[in-house]
Amino acid sequence: VNLFVCIDVHRPWRKVKVTERRTAQDYAQCLRELTDVHYPEAECIRVVQDNLSTHSAGALYEAFAPAEARRILRRLEFHYTPKHASWNMVEIEIGVLRGQCLDRRIDDPKRLRREITAWERRRNAARSRIKWMFTTDKARAKMGRAYPATSKES
Repeated sequence: VNLFVCIDVHRPWRKVKVTERRTAQDYAQCLRELTDVHYPEAECIRVVQDNLSTHSAGALYEAFAPAEARRILRRLEFHYTPKHASWNMVEIEIGVLRGQCLDRRIDDPKRLRREITAWERRRNAARSRIKWMFTTDKARAKMGRAYPATSKES
C-alpha cells in the first residue's frame, strides 16, 4: 500500500490516506480531499512536497475534467523540497508513525487502515506537535547552493 501523509503544524493535525497504489490519480484524489473535506474554507493551501513525478498539477488534469482540476488548483500553492535534500516535517511525522504504529508487520490492509486511523486519532486528540529545529541559518549552511547569497541586512 501507499501512504499519503498530510500535516498542519499550526493546528496541530495530521491525516494519513492509505491507497492501494501511488498513482497520479491517487495523488489527485488526496488533493481534492484536502481542499474539499479538510480545508473547505481555506483560500490558499500551501502544499510542501518532494519531487516525485506524480506530485504535480498535471495529476489533477489526469484525474479530473479541466474545470474540476482548475477549481482545486486555484486553492493550492505548491512548494517543493530540494531534490537532493528531501527534508521536511512530514518526514518527521512519518518517522513517528513508523515508530509508534508501523514497527511490526501488518499484512492485512483492513487492519493496517484501522491501526493507522487509531494512531492518527490519538496524535490529533493529544495535539501532538513536531519540534522543528532546522532554522533558515542551518538550511543555508547545510545546503548553501540551494540558497542565494544574501547580505546580513536582508
